[in-house]
Amino acid sequence: MDAVRLRRVNHWLAQGLGGELADLYVDHYEASAAERHRGRGRQDFLNRLTGDIRRPGFAMVIAETDHLVGCAFGFPVPGDGFWWLGFDGPLPQSLEQLTASGGVFAITDTLIRPQDHGVGRRLQERLLSDRRAALGATLVDPDDHPTLASLRSWGWLDVGEVWRPAGPAMFRALVFPVGERTSARLGGLAHDAWSRWPT
Repeated sequence: MDAVRLRRVNHWLAQGLGGELADLYVDHYEASAAERHRGRGRQDFLNRLTGDIRRPGFAMVIAETDHLVGCAFGFPVPGDGFWWLGFDGPLPQSLEQLTASGGVFAITDTLIRPQDHGVGRRLQERLLSDRRAALGATLVDPDDHPTLASLRSWGWLDVGEVWRPAGPAMFRALVFPVGERTSARLGGLAHDAWSRWPT
């Protein structure tokens, strides 16, 4: 197999790749019971992608050989903390401080072809390092066990639940500390979340 290359793409290129990204989405989630249950499909993905592309600071990294094999994208979390709206319980102080300082980047989706599992973590790390984020954050459907297992194995920390009025009512909130200083600031956070919100 050809070596996988990672490449940043701007919002114009991301728009142009919409069809290929939607194909990747379908390949990634075709076996996901959670996605089938929610009735999400190609057009829903394209609508969400269009919304993300319009957000300030949108960024995407793609993985490719002679074809597209993966992507990760998202946007900076605004310092006003709106992204954490619906967090179950008080937002931990370390998350609040990192958000207020502009150091949190939300990864809204990571898509990989089923046979290219090693690419996902590389995509996320490149996206976060390119954005100079101190912390990655993501929300995952609690029924999407393969994604949760992958993220946890890559070093993401489960920090609790976020309730949203639209779409699935509840998501698992996970964070990925970038660097030792951020890891130290989040010390004990994941342990507390695991004891409060078992999965």
